[in-house]
Amino acid sequence: MIIALWIVNAILAVLFLTAGAMKVVRTKSALADSGMAWTTDASVGQVKTIGALEVVGALGLILPRATDIAPVLSPLAAVGLSLTMVGAIALHVRRNESFLAPAGLLVVTVASAVLGFATL
Repeated sequence: MIIALWIVNAILAVLFLTAGAMKVVRTKSALADSGMAWTTDASVGQVKTIGALEVVGALGLILPRATDIAPVLSPLAAVGLSLTMVGAIALHVRRNESFLAPAGLLVVTVASAVLGFATL
């Protein structure tokens, strides 16, 4: 079960680290031009905060388990990312956009949390 957890967490970490770093580094207009139309409804601070939370969550999926320092933080990071995806789903529903990507990520982050707590 621990191998499945590492695989799931590695994939999630890459996805969230990439998406979060993009939100932190790129301008709001560049994000909107690249397909993130939701950024037009958010302030620059909100976009950067969401990006920072995704980066911290990605690091939280890997580092506590890899260093064996407070490994309980890994499933807690997955819970935090799950809550972020619940917010993303709500935003996309409100904007009448497809919410399949955040819904899929929600399922995988919940699976990561369950596996993480099961392997403590």
